[in-house]
Amino acid sequence: MVNRDGYEEIAARLDRYADVPADVLAEVVTRDGLCFWAFDRSEFPDLSGEDTPDRELAARLCAGCPVIDECLELELRTSGADTIGVWGALADTDRREVHRAWLTRRSGAEGGEQG
Repeated sequence: MVNRDGYEEIAARLDRYADVPADVLAEVVTRDGLCFWAFDRSEFPDLSGEDTPDRELAARLCAGCPVIDECLELELRTSGADTIGVWGALADTDRREVHRAWLTRRSGAEGGEQG
């Protein structure tokens, strides 16, 4: 299970994308994301957010994807805590925790602090 420090570490890893425009991230993710071109998306398991998150399944679905961090950054910007399923190799419950840490880092950066 990911702990608080793990969520903070993931959020810190995304700092390098803070200045990348969302449209650029979207282009990269849809062009290079494995889930967009390597798999039949209709065969993905139903990850409706109703059950306990399956962290292992989330990691397996995204294994080998070259744009995991870009995908996660884009998802945190566009949907934040209001999304379900797997994005950036994280199940929705873990992603919500990362989103909290990500928001804290970004609000600190806007105030002139370094994360």
